[in-house]
Amino acid sequence: METQTKQRNSFTGSLGFVIATAGSAVGLGNIWRFPYLAARGGGGLFLLVYIAFAVTFGFTLLITEIAIGRKTQESPLTAYKKLSKKWGFLGVFSFVIPFIILSYYNIIGGWVLKYTVSYLTFQGKDMVADDYLSRFIALKGQPIVFMVLYAFLTFIIVYKGVAQGIEKYSKILMPILVIIVVFMAFYSFFISHTDESGVTRTGLQGLAMYFIPDFSGLTLEKFLNICLDATGQLFYSLSISMGVLIAYGSYMGKDVNLGKSVNMIELFDSGIAILAGMLIIPAVYVFSGKDGMSAGPGLIFIMLPKVFNSLGKFGSFIGIIFFVMVMFAALTSSVSLLEAITSSIMDKFKWSRRRSVISMSVIILLVSLIICLGYNVFYFELKMPNGAKGQILDIFDYLGNNILMPVVGILTCVLVGWIVKPKEMVDEITLNGESFPRKKLYVIMIKFVAPVLLSIIFLTGLGIL
Repeated sequence: METQTKQRNSFTGSLGFVIATAGSAVGLGNIWRFPYLAARGGGGLFLLVYIAFAVTFGFTLLITEIAIGRKTQESPLTAYKKLSKKWGFLGVFSFVIPFIILSYYNIIGGWVLKYTVSYLTFQGKDMVADDYLSRFIALKGQPIVFMVLYAFLTFIIVYKGVAQGIEKYSKILMPILVIIVVFMAFYSFFISHTDESGVTRTGLQGLAMYFIPDFSGLTLEKFLNICLDATGQLFYSLSISMGVLIAYGSYMGKDVNLGKSVNMIELFDSGIAILAGMLIIPAVYVFSGKDGMSAGPGLIFIMLPKVFNSLGKFGSFIGIIFFVMVMFAALTSSVSLLEAITSSIMDKFKWSRRRSVISMSVIILLVSLIICLGYNVFYFELKMPNGAKGQILDIFDYLGNNILMPVVGILTCVLVGWIVKPKEMVDEITLNGESFPRKKLYVIMIKFVAPVLLSIIFLTGLGIL
C-alpha cells in the first residue's frame, strides 16, 4: 500500500488538500441557492438548522467518502469494488454522476463567463432586462463559444495534474474568492435605497432579516420543510455522491489528520455560503424588499444586475468583482468534477493523465454541445416527476441531482454502515492515533439517520413527498 501511495498523484500537504476540496464544495449553489433558502426559511432560523445538520449529517457523509478514497487509494469508479467486490456497481454510478453534472455545468459556467466578460467590457446596463439571459441562451453561436472557453479553462487545470494543476490554481483562486466575498459582504451592509413609495431600506436591515430568526407563522410542517432545505443544501453543496471526495481523498497523504482536515473543509464551505448570504440578501432587500428574495437562480442572472445598475458607475465595478467571484467558484467545482472522471479512467484502464483527460473532455464537450442546443435547435419541454418542466439541461440536472446522487448516498451509507461496518472508516480516520470525538455520533448517523434523511431527499425529488 505504501508503494501505491508514493506512485499515486497526491497533494503536497494538508493545506493543499483542504483548499482544493473546499474549492470543490464551494460552487454556484453556495452563491445563489443558500441565500435564497435562508431568506425563505426564516433567516436565522435556517442558519441554526443548517449549522446543526452541518456538524452531524454533512460531517458524516463528507468524512466517509474522503476516508473511502484514502483507504482504497482508488478513484470513485474502482474504490467501491475494493471495499466490497459485490458493490463495484456503485463505482459506476459514482463515475456517471460527475459526467452528467459536468456536461451541463459547462453551459452554466459559460453563462457566468458571458456575464463576467460583459461587465469587463462595460455592458452591464444591457443585462438589466428581464429577458437578457433567455435571449442569450436562445442564440446558436455565443452560448457555445462561451461554453467551450469555460470547458477549456477546466481542461487546462486538470491536464496539469494534482499538485501543479488543481492544488496550485486552487491556492490562487480560493483566497481571491474569499477576499472578494468578504469585501462585497461588508460593502452591502452600508448601501441604502428609497423606493417610489418613499420607503427607505438599508443593507443593515437586510442583514438583520438574514441573521435574526423569524418564528412568525412557524408550524411543524414549515419547520420540517426548513430542515429538508438545509439537508438538501448540505448534500449538494459538499460535493457528496459526486465521486469528487473519493478522488481527492485518494490523493490525501496517510500522515494527514483526516478529521481535522474535514472540519476545516466543512467550516470553509459553510463560511462561504453564510458570507454569500451576507452579500446577497442585504443587497437584494435594499432594492427589491423581501419579494426580491423569491428569485431563486434568478438572483445571480436577473436580480443582481439590476442591483448593480442601481449603484451607478460604481455598480459596474461591483458587477465585475461579483461575477469574477462567481466564475472562480464555478471553476473550482468543475475542475473537481473533471478530475473525478479523469482519475476513474486512469485507475480503471491504466491510461496516462494526458490520454484520459483529453478523451473525456472531448466526449463531455460533445454532450455539452447537445445540451446547449437544447434551448434552440433541440428545444422541447418535459414535465418531470417532481412537477417541474424543463429542457435537456434540466433533465440532466434532475437525473444527476434528484435521482442518482441520493441513491449513491443511500447505498454508500448501507455499504459502510452495514456491510463493511463503520469500524473500517473509523480506523482510517484514526490511522495515526488521532482522536475522533464524534465517533459514536458518526456510527449512529451512518447507520440510521443519514440513510433516512437521504431517502427523504430522494422521495422529495421524485415528487412523492
